Amino acid sequence: MTCIDLNCDLGEGFGPWRMGDDAAMIELASSVNIACGFHAGDSDIMLRTASLAKARGVAIGAHPGYRDLHGFGRRPVPGLSASEIETMVAYQIGALQAVATLAGHRVTHVKAHGALSNVACADAMTARAIATAIRAVDRALIFVVLPNTELAKAGEAAGLRLAHEVFADRAYADDASLLPRAMPGSVLHDKEAIAARVVRMVTERAITSVSGKTVAVPIDTVCIHGDTAGAVEIARAVRDALAAHGIAVAPFSEAA
Repeated sequence: MTCIDLNCDLGEGFGPWRMGDDAAMIELASSVNIACGFHAGDSDIMLRTASLAKARGVAIGAHPGYRDLHGFGRRPVPGLSASEIETMVAYQIGALQAVATLAGHRVTHVKAHGALSNVACADAMTARAIATAIRAVDRALIFVVLPNTELAKAGEAAGLRLAHEVFADRAYADDASLLPRAMPGSVLHDKEAIAARVVRMVTERAITSVSGKTVAVPIDTVCIHGDTAGAVEIARAVRDALAAHGIAVAPFSEAA
């Protein structure tokens, strides 16, 4: 039977402010990526999210980003050295590891957030720094990467296990990169169209760009953003469509 992981970025509130419906998304995801306090999240939210995931049997990963609460980590922070990036990422992974232990759970993977991920997809130095930090903290951690990017190359060079990710709710350019969020149509909202798209991606092991170009890519996990409008309904439609096509959903961390 074909099996795929569904991941979601969660824990992205701060203090009394909430982003998305984490509890509902955890019921539908098989892996979640928890904000570690730099672009969003705080220790209490991290603990609550890890505890919910533990109770549901959902895998958790660190979701490190640039230190940019005001911009939600979606703005590049230029001028950082490799050492600064390594420390920034290691710090965030360690924070979640400690809080996860408090919740009786464990961190299985790392996925860079927002602008940090976007920069690292194209910039070899940033990608290497992220991979180096992960390996230094725990070489058993799985590195979630976009296929055919500097992130994937850096993870391979570091000897890390990779989980190749595609996005359910984001449009792709012809080079298989994500269409920038500032561009019209970059974020998708039609749950039925998204569900059908995910089934095609998983069964064909390929993504389709906005111009209709098909690009073959390895796929281990599909991301549905928790802050996308209608995220819960989208995730439910995706799970229903996968089940209808005989595709099981399970954490990539459990794959052989």
